Amino acid sequence: MSTQFDLFTPTEEHRFLRDTLRRFVQDHVEPQAIEHDRLEKFNLALYRRLADEVGILGVTVPEEMGGGGMDATAAVICHEELSTSDPGFCLAYLAHAILYVNNVAVNASESQRDRFLPRALSGEWIGGMGMSEPGAGTDAVGAMSTTATPEGDDFLLNGSKMWITNGCINDTELGDVFLIYAKAPEGVSTFVVEKGMEGFALGQRIKGKTGMRASPTAELVFTNCRVPRANLIGEVGDSVTHMMRNLELERLTLAAMGLGIARRSLEVMNAYARERIAFGQPINRFGQIQTHIAQSYAEYMAARSYVYNVARNLNLNQPGNRMDTDGVKLICATTAKNVADRAMQVLGGYGYVSEYHVERLWRDAKLLEIGGGTLEAHQKNIARDLSRLEHLPS
Repeated sequence: MSTQFDLFTPTEEHRFLRDTLRRFVQDHVEPQAIEHDRLEKFNLALYRRLADEVGILGVTVPEEMGGGGMDATAAVICHEELSTSDPGFCLAYLAHAILYVNNVAVNASESQRDRFLPRALSGEWIGGMGMSEPGAGTDAVGAMSTTATPEGDDFLLNGSKMWITNGCINDTELGDVFLIYAKAPEGVSTFVVEKGMEGFALGQRIKGKTGMRASPTAELVFTNCRVPRANLIGEVGDSVTHMMRNLELERLTLAAMGLGIARRSLEVMNAYARERIAFGQPINRFGQIQTHIAQSYAEYMAARSYVYNVARNLNLNQPGNRMDTDGVKLICATTAKNVADRAMQVLGGYGYVSEYHVERLWRDAKLLEIGGGTLEAHQKNIARDLSRLEHLPS
């Protein structure tokens, strides 16, 4: 007799993680979401509770390094559940747990992991990653202008990084630690840059964002910033592989955020349509409303199945999953925005105000079509990868 396989929650460990996070989201994330969005304020205390009470700041980090020792499916669960309530807060979590912590765990030396992981896993540090620049978005490598010049046992970093999540924790204070990509004479290299290093400064905190307002975004500036060679991750010039490997997990978890946005929007839309009376009957009896609900459910379930299937097959330590990690982000970003948009339409005027959440989710969803790779970049990557194949993957 075969045991039924649950694609979305395949093991008891995954179920425990999902159940724990749902309770945490309901009890702690949901009550603060609207207010922190309105104030454009990062909830640092809540972020630290993710370490103390849930233990997911290193969900994909092996247990022997102090992490959760879980897989890509667990990372998807974390981002889906958090984003049902506060995608902005979840984005700050992603920048720390995926762009910094997972990157260090996979690419750093043992001595570097011993130095740079414990305070990040405990929540003492908040970390991030610096790749985008004021003049380099999608062409992150080719147009990169931040330089790393060897000088004795150090490197001097010069340049700036833009749109950096967790770049600051408030209007004036930098985040704690960052993986910064810069061009050395031998090629793109990765450096751990810590707050307090000479020549490292907060350029500006970026406010007035359309969405993801509970996630702090900043410009980082490096002016002859002296970084010890001991803070170089791997070898000089070999960081494109580091970058691409981590971007695959980033895009998968951004897709999971889209799932969370779509799920919550669908739940709100469905509940409202069941209770709202018009012309003497619930509005979910009308064909136009049924179209919005049914189309949203079908798109959400199709996207969810794609995401969890990609997560199930993703090797966190090996690159080579670009086509489908681009694919899930391409689908989920648009699904999230479309489902939130339909929810606003079904709710009418109520959907246009913060009390019902969907207007915030709608604003948050737009970033998924831009950040972590634009829709156009994903389309280019997928088409290029497919052009090399004689047959579609079986």
